[in-house]
Amino acid sequence: MEYLELFFKSIFIDNMVFATFLGMCSYLAVSKKVSTAVGLGAAVIFVLLVTVPLNWLLDQYLLQEGALAWLGEEYAQYDLSFLSFIMFIATIATMVQLVEIIVEKFSPSLYNSLGIFLPLIAVNCAILGGSLFMQSREIPTLGLATVYGLGSGIGWFLAILAIAAIREKIRYSNVPPALRGLGITFIITGLMAIGFMSFGGMLTGGDEEVTEEPKAVMIDQKDEVKDEDKKDIADNTIKVVE
Repeated sequence: MEYLELFFKSIFIDNMVFATFLGMCSYLAVSKKVSTAVGLGAAVIFVLLVTVPLNWLLDQYLLQEGALAWLGEEYAQYDLSFLSFIMFIATIATMVQLVEIIVEKFSPSLYNSLGIFLPLIAVNCAILGGSLFMQSREIPTLGLATVYGLGSGIGWFLAILAIAAIREKIRYSNVPPALRGLGITFIITGLMAIGFMSFGGMLTGGDEEVTEEPKAVMIDQKDEVKDEDKKDIADNTIKVVE
């Protein structure tokens, strides 16, 4: 259940594009056609799926304070967390280079259509953001880190696929001249982000039960106060009559 919850949360609630607006440069530049969006989205899924668990291993057994304890007690005091950015980016660059070689070998047309944006995945903030979020949220196991990387990649893939499909349809729509191009794309992205925010309600489903009890207690207290006031009024009335 924990794996499934993290998977759907990383796709819909913590979507890289619509929740944190990471990877926007590639999202805007390579979303003119569905075919190129699918290719780049698949590459992002692969890179996140591989780099997030790899960087989790680096963080747990090399970078954190006390992570080198497996080498001996004399190394337990070392803290290499200041190397996180360098190590994470090195891992990402290695995987991106592997993806570039594979795409160029098996799909030259896709490689040419993606152009400079395929090697630029190495500096895509969504890729680095996945590893940094994994580290900051202290994901406890390698399995959860893998699920988080896969879910984050699928979330980015769905975002670029959706905007690419919409942009293809917009070509045949009567868009005002001032909004054509990136203008209408930014507006649609904002509306889609608002839609994805609605999924955040899945995390607050049990709050109503918690808030009902204090209300009931407050109502009971008000009733008690009213009863006391009535008794005081009755006593005063009796004294006046006497």
